[in-house]
Amino acid sequence: MEPKTLVLRILYAQLRTLYALAMKILVTGATGSVGRMVVDHLLAAGADDVRALTANPAKAALPTGVEITVGSVLKPDTLKDALQGVDRMYLPSAPETTHEVARMAAEHGVERIVDLSGPEGSWWYSIVQDVESAGTAWTHLWPGEFMENAEIWASQIRTTGTVRDAFPEAANAMIAMDDVAAIAAEALLGEHHDGQAYLLTGPETLTTREKIQRIGAALDQDIPVIEVSKAESVRLLEPDMGEYAEWYVNGQEENSHSTQPVSPTFEQVMGRPGCTFAQWAHDHVHLFR
Repeated sequence: MEPKTLVLRILYAQLRTLYALAMKILVTGATGSVGRMVVDHLLAAGADDVRALTANPAKAALPTGVEITVGSVLKPDTLKDALQGVDRMYLPSAPETTHEVARMAAEHGVERIVDLSGPEGSWWYSIVQDVESAGTAWTHLWPGEFMENAEIWASQIRTTGTVRDAFPEAANAMIAMDDVAAIAAEALLGEHHDGQAYLLTGPETLTTREKIQRIGAALDQDIPVIEVSKAESVRLLEPDMGEYAEWYVNGQEENSHSTQPVSPTFEQVMGRPGCTFAQWAHDHVHLFR
């Protein structure tokens, strides 16, 4: 790296840290998987005025120094105190109440909302419309499927050493929740993210069969993938996914016909590649033992 480039990056990091010290950031949904990680990434980046909205502070196990407010975005009337003095806010996917929550945020002077939503045609696009109509600055995060969803195969792997799946060649580019949280923190702290919609994927497109192979490598064992009927696949997933099992399998069927490409956005924004599925499987191998 050129010395001049290195100096500029150091200066930018220092300025961003100073700016982070001057703003109050509200992380809603701080008990949720992504929201809880957003808190950690903000603190690691130097933010020292982080307020976390959580319905269950004990479960969230928030770090010392984080201001805790009890409430939920699903209950907008619990946000009045949480929004006082807030400059920027992270908003998880809650399409049922986003319109009211975003409106309240604007009325309380929130300057920017960073939301977890989805592009037009997706289940979560109404979040985009509601946030933009509130009148604040905004940054949309549009992640693909989370790597953490691979835990749906855990019970089969633990009990049978195999995975039965209707569409083993279905392929997409899963992203780790921690990477989504990292870019959310960057969007909250950085000064070049207003009006951006970030389509987020992991760094590689893999089939279900390839993902299972990587889990097997992390376990140091072979995990055969056995193709079964769509109905059987739904039945196998229902104990863990309930009513969403059929919806998930329908999505896998779509992926078997239309492969999701990798989006370069994460690496462009963060300046580093995202977590690979093999690395994620290695780090979470305890889920499958």
